[in-house]
Amino acid sequence: MTAPSTPPRTAAALIIGNEILSGKTPESNLVVLARTLRGLGILLRRAVVVADDMDQISREIADLSRSHDLVFTSGGVGPTHDDVTTEAVARAFGVDVIMSPELEALIREHYGEHCTEVHLRMALVPRGAELLNCGGSKWPAVVMRNVWLLPGIPEVFRMKIPIIRDCLSGGQPFMSRAVYTRMDEGDLKPLLDGVVKAHPRVEVGSYPKWCDPDCLTMVTFDGRDEDAVAKAVDAFTGLLPKGEPQKIE
Repeated sequence: MTAPSTPPRTAAALIIGNEILSGKTPESNLVVLARTLRGLGILLRRAVVVADDMDQISREIADLSRSHDLVFTSGGVGPTHDDVTTEAVARAFGVDVIMSPELEALIREHYGEHCTEVHLRMALVPRGAELLNCGGSKWPAVVMRNVWLLPGIPEVFRMKIPIIRDCLSGGQPFMSRAVYTRMDEGDLKPLLDGVVKAHPRVEVGSYPKWCDPDCLTMVTFDGRDEDAVAKAVDAFTGLLPKGEPQKIE
């Protein structure tokens, strides 16, 4: 496979919520986003967690949107007092918030006669935002320039993943291989150092497995060039002693 001729798009994630920072709610959206972006060939370079504070969110959005090709927020787009992400994103870009007729219609249809003004707060978007629905979902994703405003509820967050996949497809996906050994990281380091130096286009990671009786260390190889990844794996396994590795995936 020919090596990608262009560098990957970069992305950042902004996880929003007092409940995350207080430990009341476990964060589970980042891993889903990271795996999705890897499959699209998009490099997630940074993840930030902030409270439900409009000033903090606005500052982070302004900084991340300048330094990355894409930004994905998680949380703060509901109808209650602590849902301030939409307004914070608008502030970061110097615009106001407006009611989206499309979202308003969807919300009114969903809640029917029980729809209230509080529910309609979820139809607010930054002025100039797009509603993207590449994945065929009934509920579109709100995108302001390069910032995707995604919900924090894990089940609803996952509903937006097909939209991300369809709208951002076309990149060279990252390939990943894993080698499992019974060797300690300290013994593997000299071998890894040589492989890392000889294969600069492949990201090599080493991860101890404390509770696995069949594996002490998992070594991973990641890159957008499948041939380069395969060569790095071969180079590493060729250095291992007899009886290793235990498994390659």
